[in-house]
Amino acid sequence: MNGRGHAVCLGADIDTDVIIAGRYLRTKDRSVWAARVLEDLDPSLAARLQGAVIVAGSNFGCGSSREQAPVALREAGVIAVIAPSFARIFFRNAINVGLPVIEAEGVPCAGGEEIAFSLDEHWVEAGGMRIPFRPLSPKMQEILAAGGLVSFWRARE
Repeated sequence: MNGRGHAVCLGADIDTDVIIAGRYLRTKDRSVWAARVLEDLDPSLAARLQGAVIVAGSNFGCGSSREQAPVALREAGVIAVIAPSFARIFFRNAINVGLPVIEAEGVPCAGGEEIAFSLDEHWVEAGGMRIPFRPLSPKMQEILAAGGLVSFWRARE
């Protein structure tokens, strides 16, 4: 699985409450989540996420275990999230909803530049550099290729 999109740069320790604030969890309308994603960090971010690859600092997705956080990012149009580390539950929730997450160190980020990645070949290209990363397990790659865990299991029925 390969992808490419424009970079959106975020810092470290972005928690799930910042990704989608609790006040929006009273609805199951995913378009509301997409429109309000990262609103408390920067109200203009949601409009820039369509076709984006988020490049963030360490510990992305810390905080509560709400699966709405990766869903909100995916629904807003995020193609993948790259960070040196992820909160474990967020990482697994992202895979389960079909949002690629890549653990990579030292990925340069200049907002708006193009970022490319290959989950199959385990690299990220940014700032004229090709940076290798530890591969996802074959099962995680299958789940992502299917579009998420529900689609993965439905295809097996």
